[in-house]
Amino acid sequence: MDNVASAGNLEAANKKLVAEFMEVFSTGDVEAIMGYLAPTATWWVAGTIEGISGTKNKEEFRAMLSGLSTETKTGAIRLTPLAWTAEGDRVAVETESYSEMKNGRIYNNLYHFVFEVRDGQIQSVKEFLDTEHTRAVFLG
Repeated sequence: MDNVASAGNLEAANKKLVAEFMEVFSTGDVEAIMGYLAPTATWWVAGTIEGISGTKNKEEFRAMLSGLSTETKTGAIRLTPLAWTAEGDRVAVETESYSEMKNGRIYNNLYHFVFEVRDGQIQSVKEFLDTEHTRAVFLG
């Protein structure tokens, strides 16, 4: 029973960390966002969107976020978690985004994120999203 209880505590702590991360992400404060990521963290985005898709290390992700934030009116993309699954080191979150863009478009996408959390830091993220919507809003 102790292992089940400790696993539940770990999963609750990981879920809480990811929830806090999404709140901070929604502010657009890039340095605060980076504080949640382990030094060797990676962020992978589905698709073939130039400058966005593929695997990025922490510094490459910082550069991408900084660039994307200049395209939004508020400097941020708000993330709203819709449904959660946590098991061991993995936290999966169905999420909705919203941002008004400087180009007049609205970015409102749906995602499935898979976070790997260890030692109180995000080690890796996989981001599945509607790439055609992203392409149309940012590059269209």
